[in-house]
Amino acid sequence: MIRIAVDAMGGDNAPYAIVKGAEAAWREQIAEPVLVGDEQRIRPLLDAASKIEVVHTPTYVEMRESPSSALRKKRDSSVNKAYALQHSGDVEAVVTAGNSGAAMAFAIFTLGRIQGVERPAIMSFHPNVNKGTLSVLLDSGGNVDCKPSHLVQFAIMGHVYAKYGMGIESPKVGLLSNGEEETKGNELTREAHALLRGVNINYVGYIEGTDMYNGSTDVIVSDGFVGNVALKLSEGVAESITTFLKERIRKSFRRRLGYLLLSDVFGELARAVDYSEYGGAPLVGVDGVSIICHGKSNEKAIKNAIAMAKDFAAKKISAHLTEAMRQYIDSHGQARGT
Repeated sequence: MIRIAVDAMGGDNAPYAIVKGAEAAWREQIAEPVLVGDEQRIRPLLDAASKIEVVHTPTYVEMRESPSSALRKKRDSSVNKAYALQHSGDVEAVVTAGNSGAAMAFAIFTLGRIQGVERPAIMSFHPNVNKGTLSVLLDSGGNVDCKPSHLVQFAIMGHVYAKYGMGIESPKVGLLSNGEEETKGNELTREAHALLRGVNINYVGYIEGTDMYNGSTDVIVSDGFVGNVALKLSEGVAESITTFLKERIRKSFRRRLGYLLLSDVFGELARAVDYSEYGGAPLVGVDGVSIICHGKSNEKAIKNAIAMAKDFAAKKISAHLTEAMRQYIDSHGQARGT
């Protein structure tokens, strides 16, 4: 089985939820997790029959800790030791629910970037209403301030994942803006739009926020500021709808009966908007496989993140991205449009 390092100390529910999620992945033979963290806290949580390897390090990055401070002072932390295991070839991927900024900083520091990638991006997944499949959004928060060339690189990354990870032969790539007209957008999106027209991908132009879910686009490209706002807004709307339905359904017997008749539909809706179903968000552009999970990840989310990491590694997404960036550099030059 594919070996995956799991940062046992990262996340609001660490180490318990992380350990139990790793055990679930091990029992279901999804992958072979390697737990990295404080062994004295991890061992008591493992089942007696568990054969999961534990790599000890007492140091970990706090959720609110500055990434720059962690990078200077905590290179022996659980998340960085996990990346070091991948860099040395002991594991093929890393999963962490810890401080996302620190995870990104250590991934770049220890694994390095794929040639041609200036800014690795966090890629999130969003359900499509019409297709019943998923769209990917990047960047979802890794890079607040971007240049046009960064958005071009995000588009190539998303194209590669949609093609080789999701099996879409010619994924549609759109640039998130405040309208579809050519006159819309700001200086960043207009310059990126001009550059993307010359890239060998299926670029469909500007798209609006509604296109994130209507199935018209497979890859949504944005800077990390707008992308993270869109992501958090989506999570907030999904949570509000769920709360609204629960409160209204309880108010009458007829509504409760209707809920029972439509329970399978409500179940599908709940799964579609539940982040734990997807596991985590790949950090694409680093020279390796890194899955960054929600800080509140539970056992289910960690198990699914391990499954995502296995899929990412097995499909050799990083290798495909390396080749795509090489081809782009050959035809356009390094970091064009910066």
